[in-house]
Amino acid sequence: MTDPIADQLRDVLDGRWIELRRRARAELPAEVLLAPPGLSLEEHRARTTDSLLAIAGMGYGRVGFPAEFGGELDYAASCVLFEMQAYGDLSLLVKTGVQFGLFGGAVARLGTRRHHAAYLEDIMTGRLLGSFAMTEVGHGSNVQALETTATYDDSTREFVIDTPSDSAVKTYIGNAARDARIAVVFAQLTTDDGDHGVHAVLVPVRDDAGKPLPGVTIGDNGPKGGLPGVDNGTFAFDHVRVPKANLLNAFGDVGDDGRYVSEIDNPNRRFFTMLGTLVRGRVCVGGGAGAAAKKALAIALRYGAARRQFAAADGQDEIVVLDYLAHQRKLLPRLAKSIALSFAQNAVTERLQELQGDTGAERDQEGQRELESRVAGLKAVTTWHALDTIQVCREACGGAGYLAENQLTQLRADVDVFTTFEGDNTVLLQLAAKGLLTDYQAMWGDLDVPGMVGKVAGQVGERIVERTTGRAGIQRLVDVATRRDDDSATDSLAWAVSMFEQRANHVLETLGGRLRKANKDNAFELFNSAQDHVLLAARTHIDRCVLEAAAEAQQGMPDGPAKGLLERVLILYALSSIEEDKAWFLEHGRLTTARSRAVTSAINDLCQELRPQVATLVDALGIPAELITAPIVH
Repeated sequence: MTDPIADQLRDVLDGRWIELRRRARAELPAEVLLAPPGLSLEEHRARTTDSLLAIAGMGYGRVGFPAEFGGELDYAASCVLFEMQAYGDLSLLVKTGVQFGLFGGAVARLGTRRHHAAYLEDIMTGRLLGSFAMTEVGHGSNVQALETTATYDDSTREFVIDTPSDSAVKTYIGNAARDARIAVVFAQLTTDDGDHGVHAVLVPVRDDAGKPLPGVTIGDNGPKGGLPGVDNGTFAFDHVRVPKANLLNAFGDVGDDGRYVSEIDNPNRRFFTMLGTLVRGRVCVGGGAGAAAKKALAIALRYGAARRQFAAADGQDEIVVLDYLAHQRKLLPRLAKSIALSFAQNAVTERLQELQGDTGAERDQEGQRELESRVAGLKAVTTWHALDTIQVCREACGGAGYLAENQLTQLRADVDVFTTFEGDNTVLLQLAAKGLLTDYQAMWGDLDVPGMVGKVAGQVGERIVERTTGRAGIQRLVDVATRRDDDSATDSLAWAVSMFEQRANHVLETLGGRLRKANKDNAFELFNSAQDHVLLAARTHIDRCVLEAAAEAQQGMPDGPAKGLLERVLILYALSSIEEDKAWFLEHGRLTTARSRAVTSAINDLCQELRPQVATLVDALGIPAELITAPIVH
């Protein structure tokens, strides 16, 4: 018998792509999505490849690709499918993400019809396995300074791909060590008329027998801390020649006269536009990490509801550990945050579809910059949350949590790298903050750094007003927020939203004030010395976005027990965030000492109030039961 409250909560958590989520739960088999513990490196890699091909054979490799070339569903649906697959083996998740998201996505979004017609069908079906070769030994986050070169030879109408130094070797590349036949290689493009910045070129790397092609050196990164089923490796190129047609030319091309042509004249703007089309990868990583955290919570909470330890003074039976407040404090605020993050993930996925779903639509530059900023920050916050949550869940399960059969140790090892791939989290938070303040320096052309900072800092106040009043439902919540001196405020979602708004706005205003002092002599030093403030601005902004997205979804539900339960969950999330940041709220007069103590007391009360609802909340997460094989759950 199903729980109607859990069903209603699951439906609102599933969001716009509810039918795809239901389909994935019903169709994706556990024997494909899961890998048994104890496999050797080569066994796990082989199994992962076989599972990828099985998923492709079921048609799931087509999700998110253009319909005219055999794709299915819309562009952002692939992010939702990525989340659903994250309940299984994360090695398989990452390998499919490389194949269909990064490699296939680059061909689809950076290429044009000639590439789509030639490659997409084989990519979607798994007949052509490929790599996304961006990161280099010497350059990871700073993609604009990659060293690999793609030099155009007009006499042969070919690009010459070269690795000019050891630091230019492509590394950590998924699919490289074992399976890739071709790679999307990011390189500095040069023609006779000059240097044109980073572009992507299709470079064959292996022949049909799997042997490296002439001039291509392939290495194996070997065993890693996690993701054993992903064959990460290295590529180095020694003057490898590829046809001119292999340039992925959506944003820049070489004409018949050998000269470079692009509709985007500014090279910085062209670079960021190109990378902006690849933002889906960060959306996927955040969603995948969030799903892994939910799976860990489902295991730990179900175990905690059954595992007994120590008898009460007046009783004979030992007490289940989840009845202890200390245990509830470990898990329930993290469950609340996972649920809140789900709504924020749904919001950025929907926005991704609006902005990039139609490749022929005119680009909304301001909307795109806002999306990139929010996705960068959300990816950082979600992956850090996942890493913390899985570790706490492992500890909450004691020694049993350390057994491989109970799934948590491999999950923890696999999620670790999510904090640094698709962008190092600290760098991404800086990117999010710069997006808030500058809308990206590149969009201001050649404006000098201090000029850019000063110009935009003056607009911060106006931007805050726009952000605060732009969403009517959230603004109504803020408008009715309980007064700060009302002791009942801690039990109000409206008050929590208001507190998040005040914190984010104040931090951003004061950061703008600091950066306004920049000039040509101190711009770098000023920004560098304010990095703690920069990161705080990004984090508080993302916290606000998360709570607003969750509150908006809750406000849109029909009145009833499910809506009321979700409100209590979101209040727990918000109060826990405020408790973690008590120092800021006290220092800035947003909390009195009495109210600060009331926040802690309210969290304790909410944990005990929500304890009887744990089974409902875990069911609402929608994790297929067959993917939770941990014996401690059963």
